[in-house]
Order: sequence, then C-alpha cells, then structure tokens
Amino acid sequence: MKTAEERWLYTISSKKRLIDFNFKEIWRYRDLLSLFVKRDIITLYKQTILGPLWYLIQPLFTSLIFTLIFNNLAEIPTGENIPNFLFNLAGITSWNYFKECLVGTSDTFKKNENIFGKVYFPRVIMPMSVVVSNLLKFGIQLLVFTGFYIYYVYFSSQIHNIAPNIHIIVLPLLVVLMALLGLGFGMIVSSMTTKYRDLTFLIQFGVQLLMYGSAVMYPLSYFKNKLPNYYWLIEWNPIAIIVESFRTIVFGEGNLDIHKITYTVVITISIFLFGLIIFNKTEKSFIDTI
Repeated sequence: MKTAEERWLYTISSKKRLIDFNFKEIWRYRDLLSLFVKRDIITLYKQTILGPLWYLIQPLFTSLIFTLIFNNLAEIPTGENIPNFLFNLAGITSWNYFKECLVGTSDTFKKNENIFGKVYFPRVIMPMSVVVSNLLKFGIQLLVFTGFYIYYVYFSSQIHNIAPNIHIIVLPLLVVLMALLGLGFGMIVSSMTTKYRDLTFLIQFGVQLLMYGSAVMYPLSYFKNKLPNYYWLIEWNPIAIIVESFRTIVFGEGNLDIHKITYTVVITISIFLFGLIIFNKTEKSFIDTI
C-alpha cells in the first residue's frame, strides 16, 4: 500500500531537512522561475526614459569617476599596460553582479510577504530569480567591457599590451561564485530582517563599505605596499579574490592563485549552505514576525 507521500504529487509540511534544496521541485516550478525573472527585468525600468540603457550608464559613469578620483587625483597605479578606465570598468563589472545579487535578495521575505502568505511554491525560487535576472544585466555589462577592451587593444593611440590568458576558462567559475556568494549573504540578511528591521537600512551602507574593502578600485599589490599590517583583511576577502582574479584573467598580468580560488570556493559554498539553512528555517514562521 502506498504511503501518503507516494499518493500525492506534493506534500506541504513544515518538517524539512536542515539543508533542503529540492532540485526536482524547483524544476517543476521552472515556469514560475522564468515568470519572476521576466518580472524583475521588465518592471525594473518600466516607465523610465532610458530604460535598459541604465545597465550601461551606471558602470561607465562609476568607472569614469573612479578614474578621475583614484587614478588622476590620488595617483593609484593600475599597472604599466592597463588603462586606468579599463581597470576600473573590470572591477565595477565583476563587483556589480555580486552587489546586485546581494541587495536584490536581502529583502526577499519583506518584499514578497503578500505572495508567500497566499500561495505555495518553493520559496527559494524568489531569490534565485533575482540571481538569474541579474545575470542578464551582468552579461550586458560584460559586453560593454569587451567593447572598450577591444578599443584599447586595437584602436587606441597608445599601445596596451594586454590579452586574456589561458585562465579565461575559469571565468564561468568566478561568475558562479559571485552568484552563490551574493545569494548566500542575501538569504542570511533576508532571514534576519524579518525580526531586525534595522538591517534593511544598513545593507546599502554596508555594501558601499564592502566595496572599498574588496579591491574594486585598486590592485591588491598597492594596498599591500601602503598598509601591509592590514593587507590580510583584503587578501582573504573572497570578493576581493574574485575581483582580482577577474582582472588577472582578462588583462593577462600576474598569476592566478589557485590556493586562493580554492579557499574562495570553500567559503562561498559554506556561506551559501548556511544561508539556505537559515532561509529554510525562517520561511516556516516569518509570516508571524514580518
């Protein structure tokens, strides 16, 4: 005789494993995931004049400001062959994907409390949709970076001896690490904001501070020379490792540190699993505290 779980297609229960990431169930709801992704993309710039052009404007203007302030005024070097603007654009492009995943998933419960309280679906689909929709934005910004890269290599009046190295095959891994790290941190913050609303106001401020500690606008070697006693704080920051590895790959300068990449993989998986545990635990009772 079949058990209750075998007779029914879905069994909704508050009893879950500590780490519950049901790929089979998520696959059943793939159409809903696709719908949320389209919603995030379409509604973000709905009724705006420039629309998706904001995908391009934000990294370009930020890179220009970084070039003027950090390279021209503060005279922070970026390397002999690397153009300052392209260096900053590489850092902003890689940093933005992590930041958007973190910020976009950090208020999952608060932003979707009405939907969560009325209909069942795997709750983790909601933060996953943010990660997937931001992947499109990252792809567009990566194309913009590629366009400027080609310009500086082939059409610039100055000779820039830069070229991607064989480690370009590691680039998809870096993208996955950015996504999982942003998703993990986002699920942790989202779960905590159901009880502690102050985190909602601190997240934007905290992300800005984190950017300065993630080697986005300076090379790690410069920080090591200026503040050697505090270098370890940046050196073992997983985001800084990802950003620096991205620049190493695309510019072909320096060597990719496999040990640090391995460390980042371990830290990223740990944070993602920890975030998933807290997220699954919070979804059982968040409706009473939100």
